[in-house]
Amino acid sequence: MNIPDDLRYSSDHEWARVEGGRVRIGITDYAQDALGDVVYVDVPEVGRTVDVNDTFSEVESTKSVSDIFAPVAGTIVEVNEGLADAPERLNEDPYGDGWIVVIEASDPAQVDALLDADAYRSLTEG
Repeated sequence: MNIPDDLRYSSDHEWARVEGGRVRIGITDYAQDALGDVVYVDVPEVGRTVDVNDTFSEVESTKSVSDIFAPVAGTIVEVNEGLADAPERLNEDPYGDGWIVVIEASDPAQVDALLDADAYRSLTEG
């Protein structure tokens, strides 16, 4: 299971990468593996405001449909439009080309409340 040390993680299996005042978000390797083959990703509108734990996206796989939750509050400033034509990127490269959104965080310190890699490893191995 790939769990990069430089990211933060939610207990709902989203990852967060801080990029200045913005936070890039996707689903973890653990989540994509549990989902199976991803066949559709519903990306939100740019400009949408989200609170922590708001559902902002939906991922459909051959096994199920799963909600994706915002690990930080803020405004969605970028979405991965490429997922419409290539949803399998979530399976192939969850921490790279498989990112879902970038949020301009209203409080960047919220990232500090997320799990670090060791805590996320404990969660997924428990």
